This record gives sequence, C-alpha cells and structure tokens, in this order.
Amino acid sequence: MANQLRVGFIGAGGMAREHAKGLRVMNDVVIAAVTDVVRDRAAALAATLGAATYDTPEQMLRDAGLDAVYILLPPFAHGEAERAALAARLPFFVEKPVGLDLGLSRELAREVEYSGLLTCAGYMNRHRKSVNRARDLLSADPAVLVHGGWIGGSPKPGPDYSIVHWWIQKDKSGGQFHEQVTHTIDLLRYLCGEAEEVFAYSAAGFNRDIPGYTIDDAAVVNIKLRSGGVANLMACTASNADGGVWLNVYAGKTAFKFTGWEHTLTIKRAGGDGEEIAGEPDIFAVEDRIFLDAVRSGDRSGIRSTYPDAVKTLEISVAASQSIASGKPVHLTN
Repeated sequence: MANQLRVGFIGAGGMAREHAKGLRVMNDVVIAAVTDVVRDRAAALAATLGAATYDTPEQMLRDAGLDAVYILLPPFAHGEAERAALAARLPFFVEKPVGLDLGLSRELAREVEYSGLLTCAGYMNRHRKSVNRARDLLSADPAVLVHGGWIGGSPKPGPDYSIVHWWIQKDKSGGQFHEQVTHTIDLLRYLCGEAEEVFAYSAAGFNRDIPGYTIDDAAVVNIKLRSGGVANLMACTASNADGGVWLNVYAGKTAFKFTGWEHTLTIKRAGGDGEEIAGEPDIFAVEDRIFLDAVRSGDRSGIRSTYPDAVKTLEISVAASQSIASGKPVHLTN
C-alpha cells in the first residue's frame, strides 16, 4: 500500500509481540525495523515481520526511515531510547511504566514538553468504553472511596523465564505495584483526579525458593486524593488459590465495579437501575490505531495519555516504594 507508515520497535519481548499482532494486520502500517539488547531476539521477531534488525536505537532511528517508534522496554531500561527519539524528532509510543528513575523520567518529560513531540503512553484502559462512561458520570458525582487490586500467584520459572526474570527483581521492575498495578494507579488518576499523599505497607518472606526474587510479596497502598476522596490499592504475588483484577469506585449516587483485565463494568445507582459495559479484548489494537492516526494526521485529540502525563502516574508508584522503605507517608509535590 502506498503511503504506509513505517514503524520501528525498540525492544523485542512480550509487549513487542503483543503490539505486533494488531499492527501487522493494519494495511496502512508496516513494522520496518526492530532493535533489542539481545540481537538474536530482535532478529527472531524481525524475521516474523519481514523487518530489518539494527544494533542500537540510534542506528535504527537514523537509518530505517521511520515515521514513528515503539519503546517496549522493562522499567529499568528506559532513557537511551527516549533520548534517541527526541534527538530524531520522531513520535514515540512508550509502554508503561515509563521508567524506574523518577528524576530521569521527569527530565525526559520536560524535554518532550519543550520540543512539542507527539507521544503516547501505553495506559490502554483509558481508551475503554467502560472507563470513559464512568469518567463522564464521575465528573458530576465525584468518588468518595476507591478500592482496587491485582492479586496473583507466586512466580514460577517457565519457558520464558530467562526473558521475564527481570520482573521479579525489585531494582529492575520496581515490583508488582510499580510495574503491573500501575494500570490501576493510572485509572485512579483518570477517573478521580490527582493524588496528594501516599502511605504504603508491604509483606515479604512468603514466597520462597524463587531464584533472583527480590520484589514484595504484597503491598497495600493508601492514597489521599486532592478532591478529598481516598483510595486503597493492593498487590499480591503470593496468592495461589484465588486472585484477579478489580477496581471499585464509590460515589454519592453511583458505584462502579470494574472486573478482570478487560475491565468489564457494572454501574449501580442509588435509584436501583444500572448498566453493564463489556471490556474490549483487543484494546492494544485500539490504542495503536489511535496513536498511529495521530502520527498520520497530527491531530492529538484521541491520545489520552502522553509521556509527561504518564510520569505523574509513575510518581505515585515511586512514592509507594519510598513509603514502604521509610514507614512514613510521602507527599506529592506535583
């Protein structure tokens, strides 16, 4: 197809494969280039896509003739890729969370804002019909109490263990609350407004005999909102009998109950009537289409999370880690 958008991937892991599913069936898009610190992994993905392989982000952005780039990296690996995209003035999509080093992420956010570069962060739930229906209603009936969590079982080495082992290392992933529950933190901000204080506790020592495991087994994080509402978010990687993903938002006249990764929504009203809205199973493709349409047209109105906005979500999970370490509440300055 003429006038196809040429896209490159920085990172060739699980999220790259996930985004590739939707992109490769878009007639107006071609994944033209892939780079990864593990060259064999980049070459393997590139071979399935008919793409070229490059040794570094800088080389790829210089030589591949791209229109946009996807930054699909673990939290600890961010920085070089974003700087390369900024230097090349190339619009970028970045998966969540956008980093581990808050100071670096804030610096990059300032550079993005100063340059005016088009960016999109991978908080895909902001594009769900259920989430935006709740947001509309909460604008007139604000949240009083929010409760949510991601509860899962103990990590077990498997076929992809050598690839994903970074997730169980605190200095690489930031822990489950930072890397996974970040989606729920972001929804809290999107639905209920900004936070002003964070106070957290963690549990450890329940998961044993997992090589390289240094993350918390569980965390409970209390968050005070600027609106006056309060929230409690939970994480667990040690519940092997039951678990799941949920977010409950309680307002004066309405209650919103999101369930599952797809965030299917049940709305209840004080008068007794309600609504049910199913979650989209193909949400990655939805957010990819919105980002690439913005790249093509220059119209950014469909993008609901930019890199600078995603840094505000990062601030909350970093504050939770700081609170766990200090035993004290952390006040957010931004």
